[in-house]
Amino acid sequence: MIQTPPESAVILFDGKDLSNWIGRDGDEPKWKVEGDAMICEPRTGDISSKETFTDHFLHLEFMTPDMPEASGQAKGNSGVFLQGRYEIQVLDSYGIEVPGKGDCGAIYNQFAALVNACKPPLEWQTYDVIFRAPRFNDAGDMTENVRVTALQNGLVILNNVQLPGTTAGGADSAIAKPGPLRLQDHGNHVQYRNIWAVKLPLEGSDQY
Repeated sequence: MIQTPPESAVILFDGKDLSNWIGRDGDEPKWKVEGDAMICEPRTGDISSKETFTDHFLHLEFMTPDMPEASGQAKGNSGVFLQGRYEIQVLDSYGIEVPGKGDCGAIYNQFAALVNACKPPLEWQTYDVIFRAPRFNDAGDMTENVRVTALQNGLVILNNVQLPGTTAGGADSAIAKPGPLRLQDHGNHVQYRNIWAVKLPLEGSDQY
């Protein structure tokens, strides 16, 4: 069942077109839209949302292709880059008993998913992510690292992890600035649908 976004959500992809996205070089994205999904067209490059985010809640749904002859990083590979800098791995890791730092749900090469929550390939899966941007003092020094909590298919896979820095392939190191959602072209026909985000205030009220 496709999850309905709240009224406050920024709709990034509703199954109609890629008007909210740009391609690798700032041009029109070359991914395909079929049915209610966007499909990575291999070797056309990553795509990024035109909207940028600081703290936010992200929902998206993805499907990996069935590649029974492939293994490891060659099997349904893509990635969800929060702010364009911090990758949550997308991969067909179904059936792996203990997921590692390169498997589905990992903060790539930094934190493995706590559990393997993957469904088989060709089934729709969900990521629900709470992203807390780094904090800086008045002098511009970082005082708190990025924090990420994530659920895959309703199971907690990342529990308030503090990232030591950007992941490999991050767009830039301007971590004090808002950034887009970026979806990776890693050469496989991974599909995405129902992508939206809710921007979060940096802190709540201090009033009773």
